Parts: sequence; C-alpha cells; structure tokens
Amino acid sequence: MSSPSYDADLLIVGAGPAGVAAAVMAASLQLRTLVVEAERVGEKLHRIGPVENVPGNWSTGPELAHALERDLERLQTAGRCSVVRARAAAVAARDKQAELTLDDGQLLCGRAVVVAAGVAELVPSDAAWLSAPDDFVPAPLWRAVPQDLAGRTYVLGGDRPLGTWLRAYSDTRKQLHVLCPPGDDYKTAEVAADDRVRIVPVAHVALARSAYGPEWTVRVKDREGKETSYAVDTVLNNLGTKPTAFDGLVQDADGYCPPRLQRPRILTVGDIRSGRYQRIVTSQGSGAEASLSVYYDLALPRP
Repeated sequence: MSSPSYDADLLIVGAGPAGVAAAVMAASLQLRTLVVEAERVGEKLHRIGPVENVPGNWSTGPELAHALERDLERLQTAGRCSVVRARAAAVAARDKQAELTLDDGQLLCGRAVVVAAGVAELVPSDAAWLSAPDDFVPAPLWRAVPQDLAGRTYVLGGDRPLGTWLRAYSDTRKQLHVLCPPGDDYKTAEVAADDRVRIVPVAHVALARSAYGPEWTVRVKDREGKETSYAVDTVLNNLGTKPTAFDGLVQDADGYCPPRLQRPRILTVGDIRSGRYQRIVTSQGSGAEASLSVYYDLALPRP
C-alpha cells in the first residue's frame, strides 16, 4: 500500500498565539507546516491593551501581534511554513493522516491537525440570564474609551477583559456597574477590590429602551429573587466568549473542545480547550506542546 501524500506534516488552524507557537516549534523540529487563517495574524491581540502577564516585556496586544506576524514571515522565508487565507469547515482523522476541509471545499491532508481556532464573542442572545431587544448590539467593553462613557455605565458580564480595561485606563475614575451572573463570580475576584467597580450579583437581567431620560432601563433580579430597576445611560458587552468549533471536533457540555476528547491526530490548543485557560501564555505553551507531541507520538522523521 502506498504512503499517504501530505500537504504538510502539520496542519494548523489559526494564527494567534497558540497557532504561531505550534508553527515555530514544528519548524525547529524540521516539520513542514501549513497555517490556515481567515483574518490577520494575531487578530484578537489587536483588541487587547496592556499585556502585563506575558513574558518578553511586551507593552500591548498589537505589539505582540506584529511580532507573531514576523515569526510566520521568517518561517515562510525559510521554507518551513505556508499560510493559506481561508476558514476551516471540518476536520477528520484517518488511519495514517488527518484531513482538513476549508470553507471553499478544498481538502488538505497532514500527519496531524492542530486546531487553534480560539473563541468568538458572545452576544446577548447567547446569555440565558439576559433578556434584551432582538436588535440590541452593545459596544464591547474592550473598545470603550472612558471619556466617551456618559452618565451611568452598566457592563453586561464579568469576563476577564474587565481587568484588562481597568489596567489600560488606570487613571480613570469612571465607575463601572458590572452585572455578574453566577458563572462569572470567579472571574471578577481579581477586580473585586478596585473601587471603580461595583459588582452586582444577578440571577436575571432585562433591558428595555427608555421612552425618555436615560437611554436604558435595566431590571435586575438578584439571587434572592428581589427585583430592582435602574436608569442607565451606557451599556457595554463583556459577556465572554464561545469556542470557535467546527465539524469533526468533539465538544464538552460547555461547547469547548478539550484535547482529551479529540480523535487521534487532532489536537486542540489555546482558548478553544476550556473557558478556564483564556491566557496568552497558556495558549502559546499548549501550541508548542502539541507540535512536540506530534513529533514524538507519531514517530515523525527526526532532523
């Protein structure tokens, strides 16, 4: 029987911190990689301000994103990596290869696939604890500038960009009223002592447009069942994220794709693995580890 024909040793979905780390590690092991990315390299990093918890003395997310882009350019120049501008649609594991189908129908084959597709932002309709008009599209917290926040500002959800925003605008005295469902309690612990934040534990929240005065009325049911209404000028989205899963990935009850559930030759890395590890450094580590595991576990040719 003839050996499979591979487009690359390793197919990598996503060119964020995890995907680029996987490509860099693979190149150091003399493995050919093909990176599939629909947007620009490090797309989500461009939305992040300070990156204080990332080694390397990086100042901002965009600065790190540009460094990742240079990494891929270096690998391409060396002939160790190719980049395809496309979106992944499906992945499959075969006896001697992994297959990746792109949204245009193209089929790519490799010894393994590393899925670093990351996460997408939640919208109000994704949150069971929140009722809002169908056409309501709140601006994301990470885009908000303190001087543009008029009047009383309420934040939907206590996801971790809250801490990033507070560090980015350390001099602002603007107060944020954060509507926090039970699932976000552990995320708000890091900012609970900040006097610019008022954490409002909630069981359910209903938003309605006001006929006069402040733009919104926010009706809050707390966790004891008591209801209170607030007049609100600005509402921001900080609901969190959901995994960018596609056909062929095995998801857990929360929609994430833990590595332990995946079929052989399919490795998930970065933010898509779990809601508990949404960190740049852990993403990079998981990407590099995936390439190492492919190198050893599948007995690939060694340099």
